Amino acid sequence: MAPQPGHRAVVRVPVATLWTDPDAVRPIDEPALRDSPDVAAWTAGMDHDQQVGDCVLTQLLLDEPVLVTATGPDGWVRVVALGQPAAKLDPRGYPGWMRAAHLAAPADTGPPAPALALVVDVRRATLHEAADGPPALSGVVLGTHLASAGRPVDGWRPVRAPGPAAPLWAPEGDLVPVPAERPEAKEVLAVAERLRDLRYIWGGLSTDGIDCSGLVHLAWRRYGVTLPRDADDQAEATTPLALDDERPGDLYFFARPGRRIHHVGIVSAEPHGGRRRMLHACYLTRRVVEEELPAARVATLVGAHRV
Repeated sequence: MAPQPGHRAVVRVPVATLWTDPDAVRPIDEPALRDSPDVAAWTAGMDHDQQVGDCVLTQLLLDEPVLVTATGPDGWVRVVALGQPAAKLDPRGYPGWMRAAHLAAPADTGPPAPALALVVDVRRATLHEAADGPPALSGVVLGTHLASAGRPVDGWRPVRAPGPAAPLWAPEGDLVPVPAERPEAKEVLAVAERLRDLRYIWGGLSTDGIDCSGLVHLAWRRYGVTLPRDADDQAEATTPLALDDERPGDLYFFARPGRRIHHVGIVSAEPHGGRRRMLHACYLTRRVVEEELPAARVATLVGAHRV
């Protein structure tokens, strides 16, 4: 039964996509719309122009909560992504349309205790039906938060996943506890650096494809810190610095004269002689790259901020 307006639900697939409108999807998007989406095949099949189609708003990860706000035709629902702040769009979270088949009813056990909160720490993990058993759910991506379902057994960790009553199992090394302490910025930078050369996808928020603000959001999510989803909101949620006071792990923001912020990157080195470097998901190269800011970027640099 499709989730109803006013009810909460959770994502039951490794990566679900949030769209501007059901009518906006393209033929190339078919793999992402399946009941069991193949996001890797979807992003791999895109050409240079399709990577920046603005029909995609953001993506949601396994067990991420949403509030259903409306139902649409052909199995679509309008939701608010509660874990992705977007103050200018909706004070509750990021709004958009998604497939109802990608949602499940939330567990009625309440949120996990902090000591039992785990996060995926590899690019992709597979959850299995039993310890060393057959795969049950593949493509669970870095930054996905899961609740522990007990102690490890022979190198395998049981976790709760939406849908099945019994725990699923992941290799113990693929999961780490969500830190209780706030991370240092350089630790977050180290997570983002593991995504170098990842494909740029407008609205992407996974290790199958990501955009500039998605890279920042996901790297901090790995440490249990929730930042807004879009670059302009990220700027408002962080602390401005005087240029040349930035350090690795801080953020650079970019805007054209008279326009709102449109790009964000992660400071990757201390500034030196007016030269600056950053790691970012680059719209131009369609990849996550680490580079010195070229002249065109310097011309639109409007500030450095600290989380």
